[in-house]
Amino acid sequence: MARLLAALLLLLAAAGGASARDDQPGAFDFYVLALSWSPTYCATRDKPDGLQCGGPRPFAFVVHGLWPQYERGFPEDCNRAAPRLPQRQIDAMLDLMPSPGLVIHEWRKHGTCSGLPSTAYFDLVRAAREKVAIPPSYVDPPDYRTVSPAEVETAFIAANPGLGPDMISVQCDKTRLREVRVCLTKDLAFRACPQVNAQSCPAGRRLAVPPLR
Repeated sequence: MARLLAALLLLLAAAGGASARDDQPGAFDFYVLALSWSPTYCATRDKPDGLQCGGPRPFAFVVHGLWPQYERGFPEDCNRAAPRLPQRQIDAMLDLMPSPGLVIHEWRKHGTCSGLPSTAYFDLVRAAREKVAIPPSYVDPPDYRTVSPAEVETAFIAANPGLGPDMISVQCDKTRLREVRVCLTKDLAFRACPQVNAQSCPAGRRLAVPPLR
């Protein structure tokens, strides 16, 4: 009985150590750059408001976030006492992330896990976005069209030499393209990510791609 209790205590201690490691800034394996198809997001809003859905500029793919990842799972909220972002820093990201609330949320939930100060993290977000080329057919589509997840994936692979089918995930709701996620090393090289890739839309689904407003 004593041995069983000791073994149980060791398991609990190991689990506690793993949990603590999950919250350590900088202790992760790779990044996911999440690119959201803005027309789909705006189509789900009750009314077009804010910069992203109600402003003067139409948006196509926007940066949802740059997320530190483990090979399985991901850390989040690594510093609940993170200082508030300066307004000038928020404003500087609105061309890529057209919502002040999104910029703040992504810093608190994901950016704090990067181990970088906010300025360096958002510089990295911009560099990651510049690393991934958007296929020409998704820059400013004039009309509704339908695609398969494989067609979206193939377009991104063709536009980005070195990107492979095991390095990308296409996300959707029941009827529409929602997001493309690309896996990157800490140095922003394309890399495989089996768990992220496995979360892609069902291969046979047809997805609507709403055009820019």
